[in-house]
Amino acid sequence: MSSMTVETKPPVRTKRSKGSVDTLPSGALRVRVYAGADKLTGKPNYLQETVPAGPDAERIADQVQRRLLTSLDEKRHPKTRATIDRILDEHFEHLDVERSTKIRLVRLAKTHIRPLIGAEQAGAMDAERWDRYYAELRRCRDHCANPNFTQHRTGRRHTCDARCRPHQCKGLGDWTIRKTHSLLSGAYKRAKRWEWVTVDFNDLAEAPTAPAPDPEPPSPEEAALILNAAWKDIFFGTLVWTAFTTSPRRAEICGFRWKDFNSKRKVLSVRRNVVQDGKDMWVKPPKNSHRRNIALDNETVAVLQDYYDYCVTEAAKVGLKVTDESYIFSLSPNGSTPYKPETLTQRYNRLADRLGINTTIRRVRHYSATELIIAGVDIRTVAGRLGHSGGGTTTLKVYAAWVSEADQRASKILMEHVPLRPSAPHNPIERAKTDPQAPYEVIAAEIRRQIISGALCDGSPAPTVKSISAKHNASTGTAHRALGLLRTWGLVSDTSRGIRSKVTYTTKSDSTTLDIPTQTNAAPRTQEEDVALLDLRLLKDGAALFSFSTAADPTNPTHLQRLLKRAAKRQGILPGDFDDLELEVRRAGDPTLLTTFLAC
Repeated sequence: MSSMTVETKPPVRTKRSKGSVDTLPSGALRVRVYAGADKLTGKPNYLQETVPAGPDAERIADQVQRRLLTSLDEKRHPKTRATIDRILDEHFEHLDVERSTKIRLVRLAKTHIRPLIGAEQAGAMDAERWDRYYAELRRCRDHCANPNFTQHRTGRRHTCDARCRPHQCKGLGDWTIRKTHSLLSGAYKRAKRWEWVTVDFNDLAEAPTAPAPDPEPPSPEEAALILNAAWKDIFFGTLVWTAFTTSPRRAEICGFRWKDFNSKRKVLSVRRNVVQDGKDMWVKPPKNSHRRNIALDNETVAVLQDYYDYCVTEAAKVGLKVTDESYIFSLSPNGSTPYKPETLTQRYNRLADRLGINTTIRRVRHYSATELIIAGVDIRTVAGRLGHSGGGTTTLKVYAAWVSEADQRASKILMEHVPLRPSAPHNPIERAKTDPQAPYEVIAAEIRRQIISGALCDGSPAPTVKSISAKHNASTGTAHRALGLLRTWGLVSDTSRGIRSKVTYTTKSDSTTLDIPTQTNAAPRTQEEDVALLDLRLLKDGAALFSFSTAADPTNPTHLQRLLKRAAKRQGILPGDFDDLELEVRRAGDPTLLTTFLAC
């Protein structure tokens, strides 16, 4: 007798095409309608809904069953019970965007989507649930359940200070919410195309309104303050100057190489972006792959050329070379690594905070665009100079041939609205003579003035560490550093065992401060010449151009003539325009005007 295998099916109360109604222990009715196999797991997929117990429960259950069956017949039911987490995972796996963009989107989902609605079934989210979700995003960006807690500055063990403060709920910005909406819309669109869901996300969730643009560029006065403060360091001064005059994005200015700078054509080419994500940093093509050439004015060309010479000199000191592949802005001596974008942002913000200016490095682009538009430059030229693909004009595609006469005019107009570059010395040792900043520099500069003025004569005993500490209320280390700086300047002799150091000032020992061209046939300085540290100010037609300090004889017309001509050349003034120049002469630290020297 042969055996037979009989395949059995799970018992149901009614046919699957009509669904079933089960009574739960609580008396409620559960309506289930079979909707085929799940497209992800292959398991049975049911549309179900629970009707609370009551006298009308059976009638309501019958209505629910008919509604679910209608949804099944019209194919408006989801083919899977996939959660929002699952459709996001699949969306990211097939998303074709740049690496930096994908990193930001994944982080956005991890922070503001998955913790709140990630476990929800994608096809079961209705309009009310989406409204509640967006309301939570506007309430608190930390999505706190209880706002009464201390928000610590770090998750590590630490001692709390002023940075650890009570939590204050602050919602996400409009742009962040719009990015979240765009990400969810893309994930739902893909899921609908795969028939995982049947609902249209944009029919259920209302897109947040785009905020009105508010550039808030710095004023010309604020731009002048920022540029003058940045010039205390030639590296950062050149970087900020280039940002104001060429309007690149933050990632673009960090990606400039020396091969992108063409001094003959007066062009700076945008060819790459430097992207940073935490400790990771990589190079990619410019935004939207739009390469472009930016026309430069004569002063910016001179700034970059001077900075190139400085970089070559500094690299040679450590046995390295600067090549065409070297990054223009780099903390490496040979420019082998780019300047980090986050470091640029932090340093610029600290500079602005010290000056009391509410601005960011991003607003430098706003400043350039505003000044160009005010000056009457056409929108097409402004959009091309900033690297914008739209702006109401045809996208400029061939950037190699884009440097036009209009862009050349734009570079000149922009230069008329930025402050003049100060002629501060690039060497920090020389800078300390006229612009001391550290405590030991202030002490050394004060002793230097005493030596130049004759209060400390050549050959007299130099101040000791003990006397400097007592007079200036400074530590021993600060006094040692001040004496070391004076020795570097050649104003104090080295100390030998048992012999006290002496003042070694002559007219040549501090020649770097004399801003006067030396001549091989110059007559020796007479005793009547009153060499002193002077504060000088160059004027043209009564308007001040810039101020500087140097040691010279205020009664010697030859000295003053040379100083005036040297200052005029630094400002790019041609010899034919010297007739309108004046030089105000004052003793250092004394506001009394000694004389006004006229060009002749």
